[in-house]
Amino acid sequence: MADKIKLLVALLLIAAGVVGFYALQDSAAVLRVLSVLFGVLLATGVLWTTASGKQFFGFAQDSVAEAKRVVWPTRKETIQTTAVVILFAVVMALFLWGVDAILLSLVNLMMGRSE
Repeated sequence: MADKIKLLVALLLIAAGVVGFYALQDSAAVLRVLSVLFGVLLATGVLWTTASGKQFFGFAQDSVAEAKRVVWPTRKETIQTTAVVILFAVVMALFLWGVDAILLSLVNLMMGRSE
């Protein structure tokens, strides 16, 4: 039950930041944005204390660690792969255009139409 109350408080903090954004409409844009950011930061702090929040932040840390282990392709590999994909798309477009033209000719022949 305490976690649900904390989640509600976090939601209210975000809402307060958004309300502050609109309440400060005559102020500088920086203050308006800071009000939203302050509400989100406070909500994040409250979420950090909940069980689901701790689980989410642990998942986020694991995701960052996993992304660091990814072996990204080199520029050369990326360009080669892109070229193969574009070439394949062009070849398939030409093939499908040819099949369409043949089928159109066959249908016109069967319908007795002359081209």
